[in-house]
Amino acid sequence: MTNKKILIIEDEETLQKALTQYLREEKFETISAMDGEKGIELAVSGMPDLIILDIILPKKDGFQVLEEIKKNEKTKNIPVVLLTNLESMDDIQKAFDKGATTYLVKSEYKLEDIVKKINEILN
Repeated sequence: MTNKKILIIEDEETLQKALTQYLREEKFETISAMDGEKGIELAVSGMPDLIILDIILPKKDGFQVLEEIKKNEKTKNIPVVLLTNLESMDDIQKAFDKGATTYLVKSEYKLEDIVKKINEILN
């Protein structure tokens, strides 16, 4: 079985590094971007199996990134997990309307919970 590739689009360096390290320990391949534009670029060029996406990002926010990924024929079927600090029902609804697979609030999940969720989605 090949390792699944995960794209992490997160501008908070500490969290990005922690996620990368944890996912690699769990035998995932990771690629990452610190802003929305780079994230879209890597989604298209890297063709990950899943994308972890923050909403508050430089250059393009997570909603714009999600929209572009879902509109692109090449990337539209990639599951997208929003991992953010935004907790409003409006943001959650907007995310699902734009095609998010699931929505996780950072403060409510530990790294192992996130990986468990990723495994559920990919299996």
